[in-house]
Amino acid sequence: MRSLKRLTGFDVINYGLIVLVSMAMLYPFANVLAVSLSSYSAYIENPTRIWPDEFSFAAYREMLSKPILWSSYLNTIIVTVCGVFFGILLYIVTAYPLSKGYLKGRKLLMVAVVFSMLFNGGIIPNFYLMRELGLLDTLTALVMPMLFTGFNLILMKTFMEHIPEELEEAARIDGASEPYVLFRIVVPLSKPIIATLCLFTAVTYWNNFFNAVLYIRSVDKWPLMLYLNEIIRSANLASTSADGNLAEQGAFDVMPETLQYAAIMVVMIPILCVYPFLQKYFVKGIMLGSVKG
Repeated sequence: MRSLKRLTGFDVINYGLIVLVSMAMLYPFANVLAVSLSSYSAYIENPTRIWPDEFSFAAYREMLSKPILWSSYLNTIIVTVCGVFFGILLYIVTAYPLSKGYLKGRKLLMVAVVFSMLFNGGIIPNFYLMRELGLLDTLTALVMPMLFTGFNLILMKTFMEHIPEELEEAARIDGASEPYVLFRIVVPLSKPIIATLCLFTAVTYWNNFFNAVLYIRSVDKWPLMLYLNEIIRSANLASTSADGNLAEQGAFDVMPETLQYAAIMVVMIPILCVYPFLQKYFVKGIMLGSVKG
């Protein structure tokens, strides 16, 4: 970092803008955390607070006492892990041959990939497809529709195109097969893009709500986001009605507002914990120095 004496006016403005943007991005998180740990009276007094007042874990105790929370957590983890694993595997085995200029029909295949990014069948055809495949009300229905996207494939393909051919040719001269070249040479060198797509895919699966509304009927197969929607809706109705899917789980003992904020935190924190483990791959240039001359 430059010394304070050498800072220019542009540097001061630039750093100031970075601080302001950072504060603007951190404020919603701080506000949600503060309200979730405050009493309802403190929330009414100042809904925009960033520090807890009348500290209370009542909202979290209420949420964690619901058995359906843990089943929805498990469902979301299963869907996310399966979606990331099979999705990344599919991207790798598809992007590798498409990254080779000698592949016949390569341009036609890429046109088909781009076409799929612009047009799709829509909600009703997708619903009928899941029904005909017998996947309605199964966790598989939450994995398959988002398993493959053209955008992620293009990212993977573009990265693999920049891997030096010399590395692969040297392995082939030593008698390596194509699967060996792919999984022992190309994949290790592709860790940055794989980590990036893992994060993108995991966030997509973790936050997905609409597919669960379309395809899931059983409460025990609810993902976390569908449960979050239901707990907020039921909390708002708890004081006036006994109807709703969560009514049989028991009435809510805390006010809906603080419960909503606690629910947001419970859903958000796990996926935030994943990012620090993948961040280093976003900026690490592992290709540097891999080929000399």
